[in-house]
Amino acid sequence: MRKETKPLPSAPKAWLKEIAAAYLDAEEAIPFGPLAGVVIMKKDLFHLAPAVCLKFRGLEQKKNIKKVTEAALSSYVATLDTALEAMADPQMAFAFCYIASHFGLGLLTDEEATGILEYVEKHLDELRRMIPCGGPL
Repeated sequence: MRKETKPLPSAPKAWLKEIAAAYLDAEEAIPFGPLAGVVIMKKDLFHLAPAVCLKFRGLEQKKNIKKVTEAALSSYVATLDTALEAMADPQMAFAFCYIASHFGLGLLTDEEATGILEYVEKHLDELRRMIPCGGPL
C-alpha cells in the first residue's frame, strides 16, 4: 500500500523529467557547501537524492531522512560491484539514489524501480540535455 504523497510520475519519460528537476534542485546546494566546511561537487550530489526525494514527495524530512538515506546509500554501495562505470556518472548515480529512495519508502516496487532505472540508463543522454552544464564535476 502506498503512502499519501505528492503524485508519482506516471510514465518513464515523466520520471526522467522529475529526476532532472531533482538533480537541479540538489545542485542548488553546491554554493552552500563552504558554509558547512565542505566542497560539494556534482559527483557528490547522489548523497542529496534522499532528501530531495522527500522534498519532492512532500514527506517530512526529520521523520523519514534516516530510513530513506539508508535505503539509497546501501543500495548504491551494493550496486558498485556490478555497475561501477554507471555509478561514476553523476547524473546516473543521482538517478539511482533518487529511485532507490522511493523504493526504500515503499513508494515503488522492485519491478517499477528497475524499469525506471533501465529507462534512465537508455536515455541518459536525454537526461543530461535536461540538466544545463556548468560548475564543478
